[in-house]
Amino acid sequence: MRKLIWIILFFALVFRIGVFYQTRPFYPNGTKIRLTDRVSSEPIRYTDSQYLRFAGFKIYLPLYPEISYGDKIVIEGKVSDGKLKDTKLLEVIEAKGVLYTLRKRLITFYQSSLPEPHSSLIAGVTIGSKASIPQDFWDNLKTTGTAHVVVASGMNVTLVAQFLISFLALVLPRRKAIPLALLGIWSYAVISGFDAPIIRASIMGSLVFVAQEIGRLSLSIRALFLTAFVMLFTKPEWIYDIGFWLSFTATLSLILFEPRVDRVLRKIPGIIRKDLSTSLAAQVGVAPILYFGFGQFNPLSPLINALILWSVVPMTMLGMIGGAVSLFYEPFAKALLWLTYPLTSWFIGIVRIFG
Repeated sequence: MRKLIWIILFFALVFRIGVFYQTRPFYPNGTKIRLTDRVSSEPIRYTDSQYLRFAGFKIYLPLYPEISYGDKIVIEGKVSDGKLKDTKLLEVIEAKGVLYTLRKRLITFYQSSLPEPHSSLIAGVTIGSKASIPQDFWDNLKTTGTAHVVVASGMNVTLVAQFLISFLALVLPRRKAIPLALLGIWSYAVISGFDAPIIRASIMGSLVFVAQEIGRLSLSIRALFLTAFVMLFTKPEWIYDIGFWLSFTATLSLILFEPRVDRVLRKIPGIIRKDLSTSLAAQVGVAPILYFGFGQFNPLSPLINALILWSVVPMTMLGMIGGAVSLFYEPFAKALLWLTYPLTSWFIGIVRIFG
Protein backbone atom coordinates (compact mmCIF):
# COMPACT_ATOMS: atom_id res chain seq x y z
CA MET A 1 0.00 0.00 0.00
CA ARG A 2 2.82 2.40 0.89
CA LYS A 3 4.58 1.74 -2.42
CA LEU A 4 1.33 2.36 -4.28
CA ILE A 5 0.95 5.76 -2.59
CA TRP A 6 4.47 6.76 -3.63
CA ILE A 7 3.83 5.62 -7.21
CA ILE A 8 0.63 7.68 -7.32
CA LEU A 9 2.44 10.73 -5.94
CA PHE A 10 5.24 10.31 -8.51
CA PHE A 11 2.88 10.21 -11.49
CA ALA A 12 0.83 13.08 -10.05
CA LEU A 13 4.01 15.16 -9.90
CA VAL A 14 5.02 14.20 -13.45
CA PHE A 15 1.54 15.21 -14.66
CA ARG A 16 1.69 18.51 -12.75
CA ILE A 17 5.10 19.41 -14.17
CA GLY A 18 3.99 18.41 -17.68
CA VAL A 19 0.88 20.61 -17.50
CA PHE A 20 2.92 23.53 -16.17
CA TYR A 21 5.45 23.43 -19.00
CA GLN A 22 2.79 22.93 -21.64
CA THR A 23 0.92 26.04 -20.52
CA ARG A 24 3.76 28.42 -19.63
CA PRO A 25 4.53 31.30 -22.03
CA PHE A 26 7.09 30.60 -24.74
CA TYR A 27 9.13 33.45 -26.21
CA PRO A 28 11.10 32.78 -29.43
CA ASN A 29 14.54 34.36 -29.72
CA GLY A 30 14.30 37.99 -30.69
CA THR A 31 10.92 38.55 -29.00
CA LYS A 32 10.71 41.92 -27.26
CA ILE A 33 8.95 41.63 -23.91
CA ARG A 34 8.18 43.70 -20.85
CA LEU A 35 8.24 42.02 -17.43
CA THR A 36 6.86 43.22 -14.11
CA ASP A 37 7.62 41.24 -10.98
CA ARG A 38 9.15 41.37 -7.51
CA VAL A 39 12.85 40.59 -7.11
CA SER A 40 12.93 37.25 -5.24
CA SER A 41 16.69 37.07 -4.61
CA GLU A 42 19.33 39.70 -4.07
CA PRO A 43 21.25 40.70 -7.23
CA ILE A 44 24.99 40.14 -7.51
CA ARG A 45 26.78 43.44 -8.12
CA TYR A 46 29.91 43.51 -10.26
CA THR A 47 32.16 46.48 -10.98
CA ASP A 48 30.01 47.71 -13.86
CA SER A 49 26.73 45.78 -13.69
CA GLN A 50 24.30 43.89 -11.49
CA TYR A 51 23.09 40.38 -12.27
CA LEU A 52 19.85 38.69 -11.24
CA ARG A 53 17.46 35.93 -12.26
CA PHE A 54 14.09 37.50 -12.95
CA ALA A 55 10.92 35.80 -14.21
CA GLY A 56 13.02 32.84 -15.37
CA PHE A 57 15.58 34.93 -17.28
CA LYS A 58 19.22 35.75 -16.63
CA ILE A 59 19.48 39.52 -16.67
CA TYR A 60 22.35 42.01 -16.50
CA LEU A 61 21.50 45.63 -15.72
CA PRO A 62 23.56 48.79 -15.24
CA LEU A 63 24.98 49.19 -11.74
CA TYR A 64 22.65 52.10 -10.99
CA PRO A 65 19.94 52.46 -9.90
CA GLU A 66 20.67 49.65 -7.43
CA ILE A 67 18.05 46.93 -7.09
CA SER A 68 17.44 45.18 -3.78
CA TYR A 69 15.72 42.01 -2.69
CA GLY A 70 11.95 42.62 -2.52
CA ASP A 71 11.84 45.57 -4.93
CA LYS A 72 9.20 45.50 -7.65
CA ILE A 73 10.72 46.30 -11.06
CA VAL A 74 9.64 46.73 -14.67
CA ILE A 75 12.13 45.52 -17.30
CA GLU A 76 12.08 45.53 -21.09
CA GLY A 77 14.37 43.51 -23.35
CA LYS A 78 14.82 40.92 -26.13
CA VAL A 79 14.81 37.17 -25.50
CA SER A 80 18.03 35.38 -26.46
CA ASP A 81 18.72 31.77 -25.39
CA GLY A 82 17.20 32.07 -21.92
CA LYS A 83 18.67 35.51 -21.33
CA LEU A 84 17.22 38.97 -21.75
CA LYS A 85 19.44 41.17 -23.93
CA ASP A 86 19.33 44.93 -24.54
CA THR A 87 17.58 45.29 -21.22
CA LYS A 88 16.10 48.54 -19.98
CA LEU A 89 15.09 49.13 -16.39
CA LEU A 90 11.90 51.14 -16.73
CA GLU A 91 10.77 51.39 -13.09
CA VAL A 92 11.87 50.44 -9.59
CA ILE A 93 9.33 50.38 -6.75
CA GLU A 94 11.29 50.10 -3.51
CA ALA A 95 10.15 47.42 -1.07
CA LYS A 96 8.49 48.93 2.00
CA GLY A 97 7.66 45.87 4.11
CA VAL A 98 8.96 45.47 7.65
CA LEU A 99 11.27 42.58 6.77
CA TYR A 100 12.73 44.39 3.76
CA THR A 101 13.32 47.57 5.78
CA LEU A 102 14.93 45.58 8.59
CA ARG A 103 17.14 43.74 6.12
CA LYS A 104 18.43 46.98 4.58
CA ARG A 105 19.04 48.51 7.99
CA LEU A 106 21.07 45.47 9.07
CA ILE A 107 23.16 45.54 5.88
CA THR A 108 23.93 49.21 6.49
CA PHE A 109 24.91 48.44 10.08
CA TYR A 110 27.29 45.63 9.06
CA GLN A 111 28.89 47.83 6.38
CA SER A 112 29.47 50.68 8.83
CA SER A 113 30.89 48.40 11.54
CA LEU A 114 33.46 46.25 9.71
CA PRO A 115 35.79 46.73 6.73
CA GLU A 116 35.35 44.76 3.52
CA PRO A 117 35.20 41.86 2.91
CA HIS A 118 34.52 41.19 6.61
CA SER A 119 31.24 43.13 6.57
CA SER A 120 30.04 41.35 3.41
CA LEU A 121 30.91 37.99 4.94
CA ILE A 122 28.88 38.72 8.09
CA ALA A 123 25.97 40.07 6.03
CA GLY A 124 26.14 36.94 3.87
CA VAL A 125 26.13 34.32 6.61
CA THR A 126 23.59 36.24 8.70
CA ILE A 127 20.95 37.44 6.24
CA GLY A 128 22.06 36.07 2.86
CA SER A 129 23.18 39.40 1.44
CA LYS A 130 25.65 38.97 -1.42
CA ALA A 131 25.27 42.31 -3.18
CA SER A 132 28.33 44.04 -1.70
CA ILE A 133 30.80 41.12 -1.80
CA PRO A 134 33.98 42.36 -3.56
CA GLN A 135 34.58 40.77 -6.97
CA ASP A 136 37.95 39.20 -6.09
CA PHE A 137 36.58 37.65 -2.89
CA TRP A 138 33.52 36.33 -4.75
CA ASP A 139 35.80 34.72 -7.35
CA ASN A 140 37.82 33.06 -4.58
CA LEU A 141 34.64 31.75 -2.98
CA LYS A 142 33.50 30.17 -6.24
CA THR A 143 36.93 28.69 -6.93
CA THR A 144 37.14 27.07 -3.49
CA GLY A 145 33.56 25.79 -3.50
CA THR A 146 32.56 27.90 -0.50
CA ALA A 147 30.19 30.41 -2.12
CA HIS A 148 27.21 28.55 -0.66
CA VAL A 149 28.30 29.63 2.83
CA VAL A 150 28.05 33.38 2.29
CA VAL A 151 24.83 33.59 0.29
CA ALA A 152 22.61 31.77 2.81
CA SER A 153 21.86 29.06 0.30
CA GLY A 154 19.81 25.99 1.06
CA MET A 155 22.97 23.98 1.56
CA ASN A 156 24.22 26.53 4.08
CA VAL A 157 21.01 26.31 6.11
CA THR A 158 21.29 22.52 6.13
CA LEU A 159 24.87 22.64 7.37
CA VAL A 160 24.12 25.26 10.02
CA ALA A 161 21.16 23.20 11.20
CA GLN A 162 23.35 20.12 11.47
CA PHE A 163 25.91 22.04 13.51
CA LEU A 164 23.22 23.45 15.79
CA ILE A 165 21.77 20.05 16.62
CA SER A 166 25.26 18.61 17.17
CA PHE A 167 26.23 21.44 19.51
CA LEU A 168 22.98 21.48 21.47
CA ALA A 169 23.03 17.70 21.84
CA LEU A 170 26.27 18.05 23.82
CA VAL A 171 24.52 19.95 26.62
CA LEU A 172 20.89 18.86 26.29
CA PRO A 173 18.93 15.65 25.71
CA ARG A 174 18.23 15.18 22.01
CA ARG A 175 14.47 15.64 22.43
CA LYS A 176 15.11 19.11 23.90
CA ALA A 177 17.91 19.97 21.49
CA ILE A 178 15.85 19.38 18.34
CA PRO A 179 13.11 21.97 19.13
CA LEU A 180 15.81 24.56 19.87
CA ALA A 181 17.55 23.71 16.59
CA LEU A 182 14.21 24.14 14.77
CA LEU A 183 13.78 27.54 16.45
CA GLY A 184 17.28 28.47 15.27
CA ILE A 185 16.51 27.38 11.68
CA TRP A 186 13.34 29.46 11.41
CA SER A 187 14.86 32.47 13.17
CA TYR A 188 17.57 32.34 10.53
CA ALA A 189 14.92 32.06 7.79
CA VAL A 190 13.00 35.10 9.07
CA ILE A 191 16.03 37.36 9.38
CA SER A 192 17.27 36.21 5.96
CA GLY A 193 14.13 37.66 4.39
CA PHE A 194 12.39 34.37 3.54
CA ASP A 195 14.23 33.97 0.25
CA ALA A 196 13.13 30.88 -1.70
CA PRO A 197 16.24 28.71 -1.00
CA ILE A 198 15.97 29.54 2.71
CA ILE A 199 12.32 28.51 2.83
CA ARG A 200 13.04 25.26 1.00
CA ALA A 201 15.92 24.33 3.27
CA SER A 202 14.06 25.36 6.42
CA ILE A 203 11.07 23.17 5.57
CA MET A 204 13.29 20.24 4.62
CA GLY A 205 15.44 20.59 7.69
CA SER A 206 12.45 20.95 10.01
CA LEU A 207 10.67 17.84 8.77
CA VAL A 208 13.83 15.77 8.76
CA PHE A 209 14.72 16.75 12.35
CA VAL A 210 11.18 15.97 13.52
CA ALA A 211 11.49 12.56 11.87
CA GLN A 212 14.91 12.06 13.48
CA GLU A 213 13.38 12.76 16.90
CA ILE A 214 11.29 9.64 16.42
CA GLY A 215 14.55 7.85 15.71
CA ARG A 216 13.87 6.30 12.31
CA LEU A 217 16.20 6.96 9.38
CA SER A 218 13.66 5.68 6.86
CA LEU A 219 11.10 8.13 8.20
CA SER A 220 13.59 10.99 7.78
CA ILE A 221 14.13 10.05 4.15
CA ARG A 222 10.39 9.76 3.49
CA ALA A 223 9.85 13.17 5.11
CA LEU A 224 12.49 14.65 2.85
CA PHE A 225 10.99 13.16 -0.33
CA LEU A 226 7.49 14.20 0.71
CA THR A 227 8.75 17.76 1.25
CA ALA A 228 10.36 17.77 -2.20
CA PHE A 229 7.08 16.50 -3.70
CA VAL A 230 5.01 19.26 -2.06
CA MET A 231 7.47 21.95 -3.17
CA LEU A 232 7.68 20.78 -6.78
CA PHE A 233 3.91 20.27 -6.97
CA THR A 234 3.40 23.83 -5.69
CA LYS A 235 6.10 25.42 -7.88
CA PRO A 236 7.07 23.08 -10.77
CA GLU A 237 9.65 25.58 -12.04
CA TRP A 238 11.85 24.67 -9.09
CA ILE A 239 12.78 21.45 -10.87
CA TYR A 240 15.34 23.53 -12.81
CA ASP A 241 16.39 25.56 -9.77
CA ILE A 242 19.90 24.62 -8.63
CA GLY A 243 19.11 25.95 -5.16
CA PHE A 244 16.35 23.37 -4.78
CA TRP A 245 18.65 20.50 -5.71
CA LEU A 246 21.44 21.77 -3.46
CA SER A 247 18.98 21.85 -0.54
CA PHE A 248 17.64 18.40 -1.32
CA THR A 249 20.90 16.58 -2.04
CA ALA A 250 22.78 18.20 0.85
CA THR A 251 20.09 17.11 3.31
CA LEU A 252 19.81 13.61 1.82
CA SER A 253 23.60 13.19 1.85
CA LEU A 254 23.80 14.23 5.50
CA ILE A 255 21.09 11.73 6.45
CA LEU A 256 22.68 8.86 4.55
CA PHE A 257 26.41 9.43 4.85
CA GLU A 258 27.29 11.69 7.81
CA PRO A 259 27.14 8.96 10.51
CA ARG A 260 29.20 6.62 8.33
CA VAL A 261 31.82 9.22 7.47
CA ASP A 262 32.00 10.22 11.13
CA ARG A 263 32.78 6.61 12.09
CA VAL A 264 35.52 6.38 9.45
CA LEU A 265 37.12 9.55 10.85
CA ARG A 266 36.72 8.51 14.50
CA LYS A 267 40.46 8.90 15.22
CA ILE A 268 40.38 12.61 14.34
CA PRO A 269 39.78 15.02 17.29
CA GLY A 270 36.19 16.07 18.14
CA ILE A 271 35.17 19.35 16.50
CA ILE A 272 37.51 18.87 13.53
CA ARG A 273 36.05 15.42 12.90
CA LYS A 274 32.48 16.73 13.08
CA ASP A 275 33.10 19.57 10.63
CA LEU A 276 35.03 17.34 8.24
CA SER A 277 32.48 14.52 8.33
CA THR A 278 29.59 16.95 7.78
CA SER A 279 31.39 18.62 4.88
CA LEU A 280 32.40 15.34 3.25
CA ALA A 281 28.92 13.87 3.62
CA ALA A 282 27.26 16.93 2.09
CA GLN A 283 29.77 17.05 -0.77
CA VAL A 284 28.80 13.52 -1.87
CA GLY A 285 25.48 14.85 -3.10
CA VAL A 286 26.27 18.42 -4.04
CA ALA A 287 29.57 17.91 -5.91
CA PRO A 288 27.90 16.73 -9.17
CA ILE A 289 25.40 19.60 -8.99
CA LEU A 290 28.13 22.17 -8.42
CA TYR A 291 30.11 20.76 -11.33
CA PHE A 292 27.26 20.62 -13.85
CA GLY A 293 25.60 23.79 -12.55
CA PHE A 294 28.69 26.02 -12.36
CA GLY A 295 31.14 24.15 -14.59
CA GLN A 296 33.74 23.71 -11.87
CA PHE A 297 34.48 21.67 -8.78
CA ASN A 298 37.52 21.96 -6.56
CA PRO A 299 38.61 18.51 -5.29
CA LEU A 300 39.98 20.26 -2.20
CA SER A 301 36.54 21.73 -1.47
CA PRO A 302 35.66 19.25 1.33
CA LEU A 303 38.93 20.07 3.10
CA ILE A 304 38.47 23.82 2.62
CA ASN A 305 34.90 23.60 3.91
CA ALA A 306 36.05 21.60 6.92
CA LEU A 307 38.60 24.30 7.74
CA ILE A 308 36.07 27.14 7.65
CA LEU A 309 32.66 25.70 8.50
CA TRP A 310 33.35 25.61 12.23
CA SER A 311 33.40 29.42 12.13
CA VAL A 312 30.04 29.82 10.38
CA VAL A 313 27.73 29.18 13.33
CA PRO A 314 29.49 31.55 15.81
CA MET A 315 29.72 34.20 13.07
CA THR A 316 26.01 33.82 12.32
CA MET A 317 25.01 33.95 15.97
CA LEU A 318 27.16 37.01 16.71
CA GLY A 319 25.89 38.65 13.52
CA MET A 320 22.28 38.04 14.55
CA ILE A 321 22.81 39.21 18.14
CA GLY A 322 24.76 42.26 17.02
CA GLY A 323 22.11 43.10 14.42
CA ALA A 324 19.31 42.80 16.98
CA VAL A 325 21.15 44.95 19.55
CA SER A 326 21.88 47.58 16.87
CA LEU A 327 18.16 48.33 16.72
CA PHE A 328 18.38 49.64 20.30
CA TYR A 329 22.00 50.65 21.03
CA GLU A 330 24.39 50.70 18.11
CA PRO A 331 27.73 51.38 19.90
CA PHE A 332 27.43 48.21 22.00
CA ALA A 333 26.26 46.29 18.92
CA LYS A 334 29.39 47.31 17.04
CA ALA A 335 31.54 46.08 19.92
CA LEU A 336 29.76 42.72 19.72
CA LEU A 337 30.29 42.59 15.98
CA TRP A 338 34.03 43.12 16.36
CA LEU A 339 34.12 39.80 18.24
CA THR A 340 33.60 38.18 14.83
CA TYR A 341 36.81 39.67 13.43
CA PRO A 342 39.09 36.72 14.36
CA LEU A 343 36.52 34.35 12.82
CA THR A 344 36.09 36.34 9.62
CA SER A 345 39.86 36.80 9.33
CA TRP A 346 40.37 33.02 9.51
CA PHE A 347 37.59 32.39 6.97
CA ILE A 348 38.88 35.02 4.52
CA GLY A 349 42.49 33.91 4.95
CA ILE A 350 41.71 30.24 4.19
CA VAL A 351 39.61 31.13 1.15
CA ARG A 352 42.30 33.42 -0.26
CA ILE A 353 45.08 30.87 0.31
CA PHE A 354 43.24 28.13 -1.59
CA GLY A 355 41.58 30.52 -4.04
